[in-house]
Amino acid sequence: MGQTITEKIFSEHAGRKVKAGEIVRVDIDMIIGNDITTPISIRAFEESGASNLARADNFCIVMDHYIPAKDIASANQAKISRDFAYKHNLKHFFDEKDMGIEHALLPEKGLVIPGDVIIGADSHTCTHGALGAFSTGMGSTDISFGMITGGNWFKVPETIKVELIGKPAKHIYGKDIILELIRQIGVDGALYKAIEFTGDGVAHLGMADRFSIANMVIEAGAKNGIFAVDEVTEEYLKEREVANGGLRDKPKIHYSDSDAKYCQTITIDIANLSPVIAYPFLPSNGKSIEKAVEDDLKIDQVMIGSCTNGRIEDLRIASEIMKGKRVARHTRMIVTPATQKIFLQAQKEGLMDILIEAGAVVSNPTCGACLGGYMGILGDGERCVATTNRNFVGRMGARTSEIYLANSAVAAASAIAGKIVDPRDL
Repeated sequence: MGQTITEKIFSEHAGRKVKAGEIVRVDIDMIIGNDITTPISIRAFEESGASNLARADNFCIVMDHYIPAKDIASANQAKISRDFAYKHNLKHFFDEKDMGIEHALLPEKGLVIPGDVIIGADSHTCTHGALGAFSTGMGSTDISFGMITGGNWFKVPETIKVELIGKPAKHIYGKDIILELIRQIGVDGALYKAIEFTGDGVAHLGMADRFSIANMVIEAGAKNGIFAVDEVTEEYLKEREVANGGLRDKPKIHYSDSDAKYCQTITIDIANLSPVIAYPFLPSNGKSIEKAVEDDLKIDQVMIGSCTNGRIEDLRIASEIMKGKRVARHTRMIVTPATQKIFLQAQKEGLMDILIEAGAVVSNPTCGACLGGYMGILGDGERCVATTNRNFVGRMGARTSEIYLANSAVAAASAIAGKIVDPRDL
């Protein structure tokens, strides 16, 4: 019996052929911490009596959730990570001087690569599966075990095969594809399973689309999402290699066998997909843009950013729609580039001028508003269109507020109209 990509990655790391359902202990190629979850890992690390990281160059801390600090509590939380990073002279420590949202920053730095096993104390660590890696979120104490030993235990997941067919039409992006999948299978439809994206439609998806898709597989309960390496991936890696003077390590590329065993196969015709809007209060509550337009949903705030949709491609999409226009009088708009490099690139391309002149507020790279931390909290009864990944009750502020998840084109067009509209009609 053949193997899936995920099974092959674990086989390569275990030094033997493994299959779904097996429990394996493997070395970790990259452990990711942030300013919210790392202090718990640090406490467990120190209470264990450990004095040194098992694989210091395979551990990184990214300060992104409340940076710059929003209050005394978050400042003290950040201080714990900073003190630890300086004490251990961490090679991969990213603070305000070189900041970014972790799941956008690490690929940008060439620190996550195909074939890796990656863990992070953040559920959206699955983002890095877009590069052909196994990447998943774990609890903070699980992270500390990896810090101490350099490895961890895993149950090799079964794989759901998602076949994407056709070429997406204008203003259909990775965000719509993943929202459609979650709409079909629900928030627990892929519980502890890998989701492998295949089909001729994949060739039409850029890396930004793939990152968005992999980022949100956790919203269907998946352990990881994964794409096979192709020409698009190789070009992305080549650009990162040039920009950073090399990648962290040599990629280990795997492809699923033709006779690999899948527990389920789902086909999505992306050529005939409309923009998908996830209504409150679950990412699985997907509706077509046509339904949203019919519902005439007035909005108070638009947020473009996050680890899901804060890349340069998203800012280009929004700027193209907003050029020469103005955000509706009763609507606020917040734009959060995912990294400083993206911020600078957007500035160089004149995108910041377009967005600010349209009435948007541009913030520093941060998770901020996405998790209801700061930089865009919603008040009672307010409605927001967001390019983020979750729309749970109270996710961005007041428990009576509402979040509608959408792609960047829908978000930008809706900011101008002051209500949810179809960008294809502009």
